[in-house]
Amino acid sequence: MSEKLNELKKHLRPGQIYRRADLLAWSNAVDRHLKQLVEDRTLTKLSQGVYLYPKKTAFGEAPAEDDKLVEAFLKDHRFLLTSPNAYNALGLGTTQLYNETVVYNHKRHGRFKLGGRFFDFRVKPYFPKSLSKEYLLVDLVNNLDRLAENTDRLLQRVREKLATMDTRNLARMAREYGNVRTRKFFDNTLAELQLRHAA
Repeated sequence: MSEKLNELKKHLRPGQIYRRADLLAWSNAVDRHLKQLVEDRTLTKLSQGVYLYPKKTAFGEAPAEDDKLVEAFLKDHRFLLTSPNAYNALGLGTTQLYNETVVYNHKRHGRFKLGGRFFDFRVKPYFPKSLSKEYLLVDLVNNLDRLAENTDRLLQRVREKLATMDTRNLARMAREYGNVRTRKFFDNTLAELQLRHAA
């Protein structure tokens, strides 16, 4: 093995994801070195120009962490990872399991296979930095037509759930992140809730 390749290996850290451009500082023949590193299984190719130095565990090689993988793919740290499975934690009776991770971001749109898994990238102008119950409820109503659930029954459960939520935060989430239909639904439902409390 060449001295230059050994030198490059010294800079690599287990569990880290590297773009081709990241290795240019340590390699004078990056494409040849990448080919050799993939062949000797030092690196695993995750997608075009994106590579993982796998971390070894007692159970074999650990997969790439989703957030590191997506950040390397987008070349951007501004994104939000979620999944329709997250709605099941809201206690609305949703039980379907979905085999995909949704990535709200500012740059890429479409389904991409990264590290052997599919990610559904959706471009959105605005999304929060982290998931909250209120945001998930708004996101669920935004995505009703994508869910394999009874829509009317689900919306009825959302209405019932509002009594246990932080309605001020929910109204703000709906205003900032809801589509037109979602904003209208929450405006009407929250107004009805206020009337019931006032009566």
